Amino acid sequence: MRILLVEDDAMLADALVTALGQHDTVVEWAGDATAARLALVDHDYAAVLLDLGLPGGSGLGVLAAMRGRYDTTPVIIMTARDRLSDRIGGLDAGADDYLVKPFQVDELQARLRAVLRRSLGRVAPVMRSGDVELDPASRAVACRGQPVALSTHEYRTLLALMERTGKALSRTALEEAVYGSDGVIESNTVAVYVHQLRRKLGEDLIETVHGYGYRLREGR
Repeated sequence: MRILLVEDDAMLADALVTALGQHDTVVEWAGDATAARLALVDHDYAAVLLDLGLPGGSGLGVLAAMRGRYDTTPVIIMTARDRLSDRIGGLDAGADDYLVKPFQVDELQARLRAVLRRSLGRVAPVMRSGDVELDPASRAVACRGQPVALSTHEYRTLLALMERTGKALSRTALEEAVYGSDGVIESNTVAVYVHQLRRKLGEDLIETVHGYGYRLREGR
């Protein structure tokens, strides 16, 4: 999962990049409003973490530009402004959630998971496909009710596919989900992880889309 962090405090940004990166999240950082606008035009993010007080413009301006071009990417505002009028203004401007600084990273992660579930049309926190269950909060995977141990790369591959059940993902998209946009792709390719997932969770779990990538079968 790749998200955009818009925050002018370099120390806070560095801490969030590190903390969120430990939970299979690739975080790209924009330190001002101009950089944020450019990043949002050129990239596709699962969510945006947005500060309001930014050099070169306001966070609300960045949000207004997003919604003005019908960009529905989930946005969580993170700010020290804790007045009720500020919270109402941010939510009315199109934010999906509002988090007042200082906050615990665990709370931010929980709110991030919640807005992502809503954006994907899911209410329940546990993802299911046939006999397979995946809980993003605990990173637990089960098949027919029995826990299944997955490596980090296998888990990331399965998560990316389950987030888009029934839709084909290119090999490039899966490599980015496994290694991150700036990661170094190891000699083992995504095909190895797909093979391992089939072995552990069922041969018919993942369909090969020849010449393109893979797809998690619906209605297994």
